[in-house]
Amino acid sequence: MANQTQAATAPEHAMTVEKIEQLRELFADAPELGRKALDNVLGELKSQVSEPPPPIESAGRVGARLGKRSELTIIVPLVPGGAKRLKTFLRLLGGNLSPGATKVGTLHDMRFVFFDNDTRMLFATSFDGDWDVYIDDFIALIPDYLDIIDSAWEGWPGIRAPGAKDYLVKHQITAEGWFVAEPDLTLADIQRQARIGKAVDEFLDKIA
Repeated sequence: MANQTQAATAPEHAMTVEKIEQLRELFADAPELGRKALDNVLGELKSQVSEPPPPIESAGRVGARLGKRSELTIIVPLVPGGAKRLKTFLRLLGGNLSPGATKVGTLHDMRFVFFDNDTRMLFATSFDGDWDVYIDDFIALIPDYLDIIDSAWEGWPGIRAPGAKDYLVKHQITAEGWFVAEPDLTLADIQRQARIGKAVDEFLDKIA
């Protein structure tokens, strides 16, 4: 039995060593601080490579998924004046889009970042489930909110247009690396746990 275990782990060990050595070679011409940082975490990296966490998977048509959570990251060019209109809209809401976003029951977070002198924008969200289902929820539940936002995007056809999904796919960039603290908890799971925790706290306060 011991010989079988050794035979099974030997190729995995060799692969781990090979990956680490490849990384060392790639960092050979990196800045000194990068090389030192790599040396400092090599032990930890060896453990992670030999027993890696679940890898990111496909969220469907585009995007990455970890467990039940998926990500969407879009970088789009903006029409002239689009950034000013959109910033004014966001500031009207104090930068918090909860009035519309909470209608989508699978949406965990949503971010807007303007750059290149307000000529481009990064739009990023994370959500539960498949990409197509998520976009269909936007179309069904908050189409006007999305068109207010996306009308600042150059070439945006409108969320109800047949080409809307193709536009999103064209501008979406799938994440190469990603971390989710609780990938197997949906938004509904998190909200339910919060309600249970609150109820328990209230009960304990009453009997204290």
